[in-house]
Amino acid sequence: MTTPERTDPSTVAGEREMLESWLDYHRETLALKCAGLSERQLKEASVPPSGLTLIGLVRHMAEVERAWFRRTLADEQAGPLFYSDDDPDGDFHHGEGDTWDETHAIWRAEIARAREVAAPHSLDDRGAGRRDRATGEPYNLRWIYVHLIEEYARHNGHADLIRERIDGATGE
Repeated sequence: MTTPERTDPSTVAGEREMLESWLDYHRETLALKCAGLSERQLKEASVPPSGLTLIGLVRHMAEVERAWFRRTLADEQAGPLFYSDDDPDGDFHHGEGDTWDETHAIWRAEIARAREVAAPHSLDDRGAGRRDRATGEPYNLRWIYVHLIEEYARHNGHADLIRERIDGATGE
């Protein structure tokens, strides 16, 4: 596995560039938390009693990318990747046959598709798909970017703790 490169977001960029660069920063932070570990380590639940793993976090974030960009913004009929009605948290649950290479490729493909879906939209454009349950309002692209940044930042904190327990590695 090659070590991912992470670029610090500009301190003076315009709004869209700022949002996209922070989202990319957090995407690459998660990749860095997984870099250099064995398949076994990526599947290790190292913060008992939680069963959370690094590969589970990546699977979850693939689902998050898919849900917000493909289903919510573009109204694509893109079904779930890893969860089901029988296992609503299936994105966090990996099996013995699940591999890092496959998980990583799926996650990267969802990121690439998210970029394609978002590219033609302005930040004010409203999604054609899923709406807020409470208000019935659609989500605009700005809201989706901010939410994804928040989601990655939260889970990168989890990834940091998991990684530290696995091999002592810490960092930003």
